[in-house]
Amino acid sequence: MSRTKNRPLGVGVIGAGPVVQAVHLPTLATLSDRLTVTHVMDVDPEVAAGVAARADARHSAGLEQLLADDSVDVVAVCSPHAFHAEHITAAVAAGKRGILCEKPLATTRAEAEHIAKALSAADIPFVVGAMHAYDPAWQAARREWGDLPEHVHLVRSRIYLPGNNEFIDLATDPVAAGTARPTAAPGPPPTAAERLRDAVLGLATHTIPQLRQFLPGPVQVVEAHMLAPFGYRLVITGDGRTAELLALLPGAWEPDWTFEAWAPDARLRVTYPPSFVLGGSATSALTTESAGTRTWQFPVNGYQGEWLHLADVVEGRAEPLVELSHAVADLVYALDLADGAAALLEDHG
Repeated sequence: MSRTKNRPLGVGVIGAGPVVQAVHLPTLATLSDRLTVTHVMDVDPEVAAGVAARADARHSAGLEQLLADDSVDVVAVCSPHAFHAEHITAAVAAGKRGILCEKPLATTRAEAEHIAKALSAADIPFVVGAMHAYDPAWQAARREWGDLPEHVHLVRSRIYLPGNNEFIDLATDPVAAGTARPTAAPGPPPTAAERLRDAVLGLATHTIPQLRQFLPGPVQVVEAHMLAPFGYRLVITGDGRTAELLALLPGAWEPDWTFEAWAPDARLRVTYPPSFVLGGSATSALTTESAGTRTWQFPVNGYQGEWLHLADVVEGRAEPLVELSHAVADLVYALDLADGAAALLEDHG
């Protein structure tokens, strides 16, 4: 269904879990002149109905109903990671005009290649929800940093946050799961290496688009530690450069989510707000010998930025900020880090 001049793009949401309720719905509510939720699908019909009611949208417990809904112009794939490839290719086949997929894009290279092939053939605008890549303060620094990536020798990502549930409870009153919600069969608890791999794909993935600007690869994980109660410390090297990725949850206030890069005559520091806070962009500070320190901060955050960018590309107002090939490369990079960290942890017992 084509969008009329004054009608916002209709968004169909696949998967209505806590992040959709606490982040995407509030975000889209601030962009109602451009995008509006028209259909919510969740395998739990009670969750689908409860979340849809908040957006005055239709609801269903099946993918087919959402994809057949002519009010849905673009699709948000917020389902569990293992279903991303299936849901993206189904949205492509249904002829939807754009897709936003929560990170990570997929869980294997084969899935990523399958997704890329389908999207390339259909030429459909596509965004992976690594919101920091769309943060306007990050983008402003990127436009001004010149040859900084060529000279950086040290990168550090530091994440210290309260647990997601604390933010979710502050951001929304979560819709409780119904009795029909499927549950996974019990199995053995994950090993430390498996938990570390999941942590890299689930949390460190946010940092990958920024990290690849300065350590494009190939890289090697030379240290890997799982931190209690949940977190990691990774040291990565490549092309004579070093990066440290440190995360610990649940932390206490004051939250800290910082990305830094150092060169002999320059430094970049980007401080991001917690994901669940609609309080504006990151604050970027770029210091060079020639220009001193320049800073940027904007009223729009990365989640709003990614949705606005998708709308702009769908409507022909902009070219993709992140090419599909780069999104796939980000995933492959994350998989390499996750596998390398897990293997190192296993080797050290």
